This record gives sequence, C-alpha cells and structure tokens, in this order.
Amino acid sequence: MLHLRQRIASHIISSSATSAVSSSATSGISSLRRLLCAGAAPVSPNPSGFAVEEYLVDTCGLTRSQAIKAASKLSHLKSPAKPNAVLAFLSGLGLSRANVAAVVAKDPLFLCAGVERTLVPVVDGLTGLGLSHSEISGLVSLAHRRFRCRAIVPKLRYYLPLFGSFENLRRLLKDQSHLLSSDLDKVLKPNIVSLQECGLGGCDIAKLCISAPRILATNPERIRAMAACAERLGVRRGSGMFREALQAVSFLGEEKIAAKVDYLKKTFKWSDTEVAIALSKAPMLLKRSKDLLRRRSEFLLSELGLEPVYIAHRPVIIYYSLDQAGSCLSITL
Repeated sequence: MLHLRQRIASHIISSSATSAVSSSATSGISSLRRLLCAGAAPVSPNPSGFAVEEYLVDTCGLTRSQAIKAASKLSHLKSPAKPNAVLAFLSGLGLSRANVAAVVAKDPLFLCAGVERTLVPVVDGLTGLGLSHSEISGLVSLAHRRFRCRAIVPKLRYYLPLFGSFENLRRLLKDQSHLLSSDLDKVLKPNIVSLQECGLGGCDIAKLCISAPRILATNPERIRAMAACAERLGVRRGSGMFREALQAVSFLGEEKIAAKVDYLKKTFKWSDTEVAIALSKAPMLLKRSKDLLRRRSEFLLSELGLEPVYIAHRPVIIYYSLDQAGSCLSITL
C-alpha cells in the first residue's frame, strides 16, 4: 500500500505543481491526507458554480455526450477537490486515462468516493487477499460502483478460494458483476452450498454461472428445484454431466421442458425410453431451437438413414454441424 500512496503523491505533486512536500509525506494515511489536501488547495470554487461538464471532458476524458449525462448526477459538486483526489488515487493504482473515463462514464458518483474512508481500506483489504495492483485496477474497471463499497472485500474473500483463482473470477465478473452486489449470506452462500451438494466444484460453478448468468443470484429454492429437474432427466448428481443438465433446465418451466421433450420424440421418432436416454447423455438438447432440431433430424434420419435408437444412444451427433456429423458417421459406420 505504501507503493500505491507514493504513486498517488507523485501524481498530485506533478499535476498541481505543489512547491514543497516533505520527504516523509508518502508514509501512512495521515501523509496521504496532507498530500490530497495540498493537491486540492489551489482550487477555489467558482462563484457561478463548478463547471462539472467541462471537468468531465477536459480532466476525466469523457466524450461530450457522456459528460452531459454524467453531469446530472454531479450537480452538487462545488469544486474539483474530491474528484481530483479520486483521480489521483486511480492513477496511483495504474488505471489509464481511457480506463478512468470508462469508470466515470459508467459510475459518475465514483468521483465522490471517500479516498481515505473507503477506497484506501478497500485496496488494503484486497491487497491482503493477495491481489496485485494490476488485478485491483482491473477489478475497478469491472466493478465500478461496487468497488466503492467495503463489502467487496468479504465477497472476494469468499469467491477467490471458491473459483480457484482471480482469473477465473475475473472472467465471471466480466459479464456478471452483479454478483458483487448480491447478498452474500442470504443468497450467494446458500446457492453455492446447493450447487456444491450437487457435486459441482468451483470451476464448474464458474462455468455454470457464465452460461446461466442468473443462477447464483436467484432464490435458493430455485436452485434446488433445478437440481431435482436435472435428476428427472436421468442425470445423476455428482456426475460430470450434471452441470450441463443444470444449465439445460435453468429457468425453463416444467411446461416448456415437457413441450420440448414431446417435440424431440416427434422429430426424431423416439419412444419415451429413447428420449430419456438421449437427454441423459445430451441434456442441452432442451436448449436447441426447433428449427435446428428439425434440420438435424431430416439429415440424420432421411439423408443418412440412421435408426432413431442409434441417434438416441449417440445424441451428441445432433450438436454437430451437418458436415461434422457426416464426417464422423462415415468413420464409425
């Protein structure tokens, strides 16, 4: 953290042309406070008001349209003192001007975050979890407003060992940053426990969440209902196929599943037993479009002359493109 504060101090000294700062000013939070205040001291509020929109364009790097939209949330600002402190902090973390602009455009109120009260403790906490400054700066770009909340630290303390690495977590948060705002004790932990009871490890849970984004933040009862539905497809809990089965039935109602099962039976001329065999081996057939299933059926049954029972025991060939299916079957038949 000392290195970060030194970078912040350097940024403020160069940008504000402060004439003198003691050599000990970069050690400790009290020194950081003096530096931040020193950097903001030359600024005096304009009697007509702080020109927020111009500041967002000239200093933060936002486009004019972004600045107009963001300025409405910052109308209470009377001077650039607090935004300057936040920008210096982000620069000290290593964020580029473009990344800073993206963060501010997404969350204008980030410029109002308390550096010493919130941002420094968050970075201290994340550093304590083993994250590097580059990883933390990347997290700022992913988390936006959620980064300026101290609750992010206990959530990452829980997520990191679960998903195995920061990289796994980063891939998940890239599309599912809402996981940083969901209730840890009431929603996330019960859902993860339910998934673990299904035999899923951290990597499987991460992959499932990427493909079924709402699953971790849903009602815990819904997780248990999806697991029971996956079992009814003939996929055993703890098997390597169970994650795919959960993905297949996620947020599909019983009526939609029954309708798709009937369509599969009709399209591939399967019996109840055969459709059950096929779904136990390839549950994601429930997610395939009717048009794709119809075209695969015409190709496999009519053009290649395969028997329905043969396809039921090898349903993965339905996933293939027509060329792939033809090539594979020419080898095996």
